[in-house]
Amino acid sequence: MDKIVIGILAHVDAGKTTLSEALLYETGSIRRLGRVDHRDAFLDTHSLERARGITIFSKQAAFQIGTLDVTLLDTPGHADLSTEMERTLQVLDCAILVISGTDGVQAHTETLWRLLRRRHIPVFLFINKMDLPGADRAALLAQLRQLDEGCLPFDGAWDEAFFETLALSDEALLERYMRDGTVSDADVRVLVAGRRIFPCCFGAALRLDGVQTFLQLLSRFAPRPARQEAFGAKVFKIGRDSQGARLTYLKVTGGTLRPRMPLTYLPRGGADPLEEKVAQLRLYAGEKFTQVDEAPAGSVCAVLGLSKTWPGQGLGTEAASEAPTLEPVLTCRMRLPEGCDARAMLPRLLQLEEEDPMLHLVWNEQLRQIQLRLMGEVQMEVLQALIAERFGLDVTFDEGRILYLETIAAPVEGVGHFEPLRHYAEVHLLLEPGEPGSGLSFASDCSEDMLDRNWQRLILTHLEEKTHLGVLTGSPVTDLRITLKSGRAHNKHTEGGDFRQATYRAVRQGLMQAKSILLEPCYRFRLTVQPEQIGRAIHDLRQMNGTFSSPTEDGGMMTLSGVAPVSALRGYGTEVASYTRGRGRLSCSFGGYQPCHNSEAVIAAIGYDPEADPDNTPDSVFCAHGGGFHVKWCDVPEYMHLESCLQPERMPEPHLAAPRLITRNLDLDEKQLQQIIERQFGPQKTLLPPKPKPAAPQAAPPPPPKPELLIVDGYNLIYAWPELKAQAADDLPGARSLLIDLLANYRAMRGCELILVFDAYKVPGNPGQRFDRLGIRVAFTRANETGDLFIEKLADEIGRNYRVRVVTSDNLIRLSALRSGVLRVSSQEFFRQVEDTLGQMRRMLNTTQYPPARIRWPDEEASGEQGQAQSPAPAQRTAQTDEGPAANPPDRRQRQRRKTPPVP
Repeated sequence: MDKIVIGILAHVDAGKTTLSEALLYETGSIRRLGRVDHRDAFLDTHSLERARGITIFSKQAAFQIGTLDVTLLDTPGHADLSTEMERTLQVLDCAILVISGTDGVQAHTETLWRLLRRRHIPVFLFINKMDLPGADRAALLAQLRQLDEGCLPFDGAWDEAFFETLALSDEALLERYMRDGTVSDADVRVLVAGRRIFPCCFGAALRLDGVQTFLQLLSRFAPRPARQEAFGAKVFKIGRDSQGARLTYLKVTGGTLRPRMPLTYLPRGGADPLEEKVAQLRLYAGEKFTQVDEAPAGSVCAVLGLSKTWPGQGLGTEAASEAPTLEPVLTCRMRLPEGCDARAMLPRLLQLEEEDPMLHLVWNEQLRQIQLRLMGEVQMEVLQALIAERFGLDVTFDEGRILYLETIAAPVEGVGHFEPLRHYAEVHLLLEPGEPGSGLSFASDCSEDMLDRNWQRLILTHLEEKTHLGVLTGSPVTDLRITLKSGRAHNKHTEGGDFRQATYRAVRQGLMQAKSILLEPCYRFRLTVQPEQIGRAIHDLRQMNGTFSSPTEDGGMMTLSGVAPVSALRGYGTEVASYTRGRGRLSCSFGGYQPCHNSEAVIAAIGYDPEADPDNTPDSVFCAHGGGFHVKWCDVPEYMHLESCLQPERMPEPHLAAPRLITRNLDLDEKQLQQIIERQFGPQKTLLPPKPKPAAPQAAPPPPPKPELLIVDGYNLIYAWPELKAQAADDLPGARSLLIDLLANYRAMRGCELILVFDAYKVPGNPGQRFDRLGIRVAFTRANETGDLFIEKLADEIGRNYRVRVVTSDNLIRLSALRSGVLRVSSQEFFRQVEDTLGQMRRMLNTTQYPPARIRWPDEEASGEQGQAQSPAPAQRTAQTDEGPAANPPDRRQRQRRKTPPVP
C-alpha cells in the first residue's frame, strides 16, 4: 500500500476536529463517533483541549482507504497557536483545508492558503456546515476561486463541461483530451500534485454528509509521492510522554528506521556532530501508541533516545527546513511565585522552548527576570496551565509589549576589530536591506588569499548563532543580508573567540551608522458588523492606522478586510462584541511586519541606549604600546587596518534644498586658493593660471584680467531648459550627460573654466563625488550638503580671485552671491546664452568642410537624408551642425520655449 501523510487545517470553529472524527469513523479506525462539545473527541486528548473545546497540540491517527495507508495529522486552528500548525506542514504530502459554510473564507484561512502555497503542498477542500442556514454554495465557490481559480467542485455532475474544465488546466492534458476525449485518474492526480487544481467537496461532518464522497476523492486523486532508498527523516515536533521521556516526532522520507540504529546529526547551535542510537519507535493514534520494530518511508513515528534534536531538523539525506513564516508578536515577563529561584527554574522551563522554539525563553540579567515571546493571549493562558500541570508552578505574565523588529534603509559597511594583547581579528561586513519578510541571510564574498576558508566559516557561524539587536529599541534585526567582504587574522595571535568578538562588533558598528527603520507586527483582519454599524467600524480602523478594502455585503452583514497594527487591534474584539451586541465578529491572523506608524513615540517610550548595552557593544579594541585600548564606533574607520569595502553610491534624484548658510568672503592669496580647490576636487589640474616669472623692473603694467569661472547649479538648469526637462522626466542620468555635453561646447567657445554642481545631499552616508569630464569639473555633493550650500561656500572662498558667475534661479543663493562680489545669472538667461553660443558654433561649422549634421534634442526623432551623420549615443552626444539654415529655422526654438513655460 502507498503511505501518505495528510494534514488537516482550518480556521478555529470551522469543524476540523469534527471532520477528523468523521473520517476515522467512516474508515473503521474508531468505533464511536465523539464530539468536541461532549469532550470525548478521539484526537482531543489533553485536558486543556477538552476544557476549552479547541485543538492545542498536533495529534496523529491512521486509517486506510483503497490502496492508501493514511497518517492523519490534526493541527490547531486558533491563530495564537499557529506555530504548532506551521511546524507540521513540513512533513505533509497533501493537506485538507476545512472551511465553514456559514463563515466562508476568513483571514486565517487566507494565511493557511499562503503557507500551503509557499511549501507547494497539494490541497483538498471540505466546505463544512452546509446544513446550517446561511450556507450558500454558489457564494462560497466564488470566495474559493478568489483563493485560486483551480478550486473546482468534485461532488457535482462529471459531465463534458467538467472534463473540459479539467483539461484546460494543463496544455498537454488538453491535447490528449482533444484526441481521446477522456481524462484519467492519473491525469487528475498529476494536476492535484502540481497544485493546478484543488478538489472541493461540500457537506456536514457532524451528520456525516459528504464524508464518504470526500474519502473517495482522497483515494482516487491524492498524490503518491516517490520515496528514496537512502535513509532520510524530517523532525517536526518535540514532546514528552506521561513519564517525562523526551520524544522526537519525525517523518521517515527514505529508507527504513529501526531501533538501535545510530543517527549522526548536528545539534542546534553546535559545532560538532552528535551520534546517538534510537532506543524505541512508537506509532501514535490519539493518546495511545504501538511500539514497532521498523518505520518504512512515509511513516510518522515518535523516537526515544535522541536528546538534542529540534523541529525542522533534517536527518540522513534530508536538509533542514526553511525558517518559520509566522512569528510571535508579544514579548512578556514571567512572574514566578514568591520564593522561587528564577535562575534555578530556567533550565526546567527550557523544556518548553525545546517543544516550541518560538518561545525564546531568556534570562534578562539587567532586569533579573525571565522573558519569552508569545503569539497572543490564548497561547499565554495555555502556557500558564501547562507550567502548572508539568512543574507545579502558578506563574503569571504581565500584559506584554509588542515585539518590534528593526531593519535598515540602505547598504552600510560594518567594521569590527578585536586586538587586546596577544589577540587579533578584524572583520568587514556589508549590511544590505533585504526583501520584506526575508529574515536574515549570511554569505561570504571574501577572497581566501585575504582570509582562510576556516576563518570565513567561523565568522558565518558567529553571525548565525546570535540574535543581533537593532539600535533604535534593542529589538532583533530582520530583512537583512550580511556579507563578509574582508577580514584579517594573525598567524600566531588569532584564536576563534577573537573572530566572535570582531564579528559581533562589526554588525553593531554597521547598525550604528545605518539609517534604521522600526518595524511593527500587523494583523490581517476580517471585521463583520451590521450595516448600521459600518460607519463606526470604518472610523475605528482609520484611527488605528489600518488599511482596508471597500465593504462587502454578505447575508445582510457588512465585512471589512485589511491590515492593521497589532498594537491597535489588541482588545478590539471585545469592543466589537460590545457595540454590536454580540453579532459582530473580528478574526485576525498574523500579517507580517511593516514600518511602525508611530515609531518616534515607541522609541521614546522604550528609551534604549545602544551605546550602554555591554552585551552588544559597537566599539572596537585596538593595540598600541603593548596594551589594548577602546575605540568608539564612529572612530573605527580611522584606525582599521583594511580598506573600506563599500563603493560610492549612484547619484540620486534631485530633492528640495535644505536651509542655507550665509558666510563672509575673504581675500585669499594664490596658495590658499589652490588648497581650497584641491580640497574640493583633489590634486588635479589647477584652475589658476601659472604664476608668471619675475621680469626686469619696469613700469607697472595694467593688472591682467581675472580668469572667468562659471559655477552652474545642474539640476536647476535642467529643469529650466525645456528639452532637458522633457528628457529628465524619463531618463535623468541621460539628461545630466546631455547637459555636460552641451556645456562642454559652450565652455570651448567661451574659453572659461566651468564647475557643474549636482545635489546629492539626501543620500545617507553619501561621501560625494568629484571628477572631470570634457574639461568640466563635476561635483556631486555629499550627504547633508545641498548644492546651494556648496556653491555658496565655494563662491564665498574664491569669489575675489575669479570673475565668478553663478548660474541658478534660487533667489537666496543669488543674493548671497551678490554680497560676495560675484555675478549672478538666472537659469533662463544662461539657457539663452548657451543657445546663442551653440548657434555661433553651428554657423562656424556650416562654413567648413565638416559633414553636415544637426543638434538632436530629446523630444526630436532621429531623421535625415542619406549620407547624414548618425546621432551618437546619449552619453556621448555633443552639439552638431545642421545641413543648412533652411533646415533649422531660427525661430523654431523660440516657438518651443513659448509652448513650455520656464520653471523658476
